[in-house]
Amino acid sequence: MRNKLSVMCILMFAAMLVLSAGGCNRSDATLKHRIVIVTKALDSEFWQTLKSGAEEAARQHPDIELSVLAPEREINIDQQVSIIEDQILKKVSALVVVPGGIAEVTPVLDKAKAAGIPVLIVDNDTPWPGKLCYIGTDNRVGGKLAGDYLVKILGGHGKVAIIRGVLGVVSHDDRVAGFQDAISQAPGIQLVTIQPANSERAVALTVMENLLTSHPDLNAVFATNDQMALGAMEGVAAQHLGGKIFVVGFDAGKEAVRAVKSGTVSAVVAQYPANMGRQAVEAAIKAIQGQPVPKVIDTGTALVTKENADEFLK
Repeated sequence: MRNKLSVMCILMFAAMLVLSAGGCNRSDATLKHRIVIVTKALDSEFWQTLKSGAEEAARQHPDIELSVLAPEREINIDQQVSIIEDQILKKVSALVVVPGGIAEVTPVLDKAKAAGIPVLIVDNDTPWPGKLCYIGTDNRVGGKLAGDYLVKILGGHGKVAIIRGVLGVVSHDDRVAGFQDAISQAPGIQLVTIQPANSERAVALTVMENLLTSHPDLNAVFATNDQMALGAMEGVAAQHLGGKIFVVGFDAGKEAVRAVKSGTVSAVVAQYPANMGRQAVEAAIKAIQGQPVPKVIDTGTALVTKENADEFLK
């Protein structure tokens, strides 16, 4: 009897070892790779749409855990740097970054590369040589679309101003440069000023009010994102100048496209933030798996006017 009990105990112990080993294998099989996207903010439709696109892509991969993080405002670059440093310490599998400021963010990107973490850049390109890939709009092309449009509707003559995002942010630099490329082909177009509004609607409203005081003969404004275009629109409306000053924005969020359809904004340059988010996650997964990743993934751009606004609202 004692021998039978001993044999049964041994068999039960062996079975427990097998079950334990099986449990470890299941745990290993469900081990997740963590991808972290760090944007400049999450306080606008653009960033929320990018986030949704990334989450949609991540859901197709059960072995991927995705986090989308950001500072409170686009001008809080130090906060963005701290977020990235924290993710390096947590040894994430891949980092996808929208740099808020090249000079401030580059040193921490160097730390990520030194830690063996692949770094992909989205929306706001950087000359940093350590990036694996840039995913986003050709912002210079987008700026030129805006400039060509204003040259056409002004008939090649008039005074224009630019309201731009945070100084030194490459995406906004490129949009301004593309716009200037376009208007330089029309000697009758005069660029009277370039004013920063930090990509914020309320700031752009104040800037627009000041522009209308200092340049009462202004004919058009190019704002390098939707929120600033909507702020400029409000400033124009407050002075009862709707239809007399053309406003062109950049991003093509739903509110801005609705403003184009109603005629309060003349046009917006469309980006595809959901596509940016999806492509960023897919490229990061390839990087984690050791697969080749293109150096540049152009997510597309287009001009939205009253004629095609309904297509974009769909």
